[in-house]
Amino acid sequence: MSPTLLSIGHGYSADALARRLLPQGWHVIGTTRSREKAEKLRSDGIEPVIWPGDDLSGPLARATHLLSSVGPGDDGDPVLNALEDQIAEAASHLDWAGYLSTTGVYGDHQGGWVDETTPLTPSTKRGHARVQAEAAWRALADRSGLPLHIFRLAGIYGPGRGPFSKVRDGTARRIIKPNQVFSRIHVEDIAQVLEASIARPNPGAIYNVCDDDAAPPQDVIAYAAELLGLPIPPAIPWDEAEMSPMARSFYAESKRVKNDRIKRELEVVLKYPDYRQGLAALKDRPE
Repeated sequence: MSPTLLSIGHGYSADALARRLLPQGWHVIGTTRSREKAEKLRSDGIEPVIWPGDDLSGPLARATHLLSSVGPGDDGDPVLNALEDQIAEAASHLDWAGYLSTTGVYGDHQGGWVDETTPLTPSTKRGHARVQAEAAWRALADRSGLPLHIFRLAGIYGPGRGPFSKVRDGTARRIIKPNQVFSRIHVEDIAQVLEASIARPNPGAIYNVCDDDAAPPQDVIAYAAELLGLPIPPAIPWDEAEMSPMARSFYAESKRVKNDRIKRELEVVLKYPDYRQGLAALKDRPE
């Protein structure tokens, strides 16, 4: 019987994982809200399920592995709100479960280092919601025996999610905030971390998923422009920049995230250990 992954909220990162698993004979079930997206999943070899909407009891019964990519809302984690009891019942036959969280749970460290043991002190509403969601998933695991693994993802980039289109069309901005650094991760490295964890489950483990080079965001934009042979966008002081509340919230926190655990425990060798290698590989790919 083929291993079966139920991917709830099947999106960008989960799709990269599916592309690694399907050639190995896995069956992947992906949930989506959109019937149009469901047809795209089907064409990619993924069994689509419309959710919320369709009953997930059958897919949960067939799954050997479970991944949730769904972020929390104002009322908490929507997956647990709807499916907690069903997931608890399925826990005994699941070999692995993963929850995709964010490094935003650590809050602001003014450019300092954090690892998986750092206390969670989020400073944004989204960060607080993630802390609560992680706690809810851990409580479910404690109660049911769900073999849960939590992955705290840094800023995700990859095909279709890079700075090149904005640099090309002249809308990219180099917003300067002193001592501001972000950690990042290429989507293909997220996929290989998840695959490595599936291969060596360690229920209860928490992993930071990021590359080796936390860097100021303006440096990334400048490097993208250099790769394209285009002018480097002018610098704009952070306190003068017009930004949405969402964009501004990203600048509320500055930290460097350690990734030693994925290397030590999962023996992951990052394909793109810094943004320079990641962007160079993306330059000629369509966005």
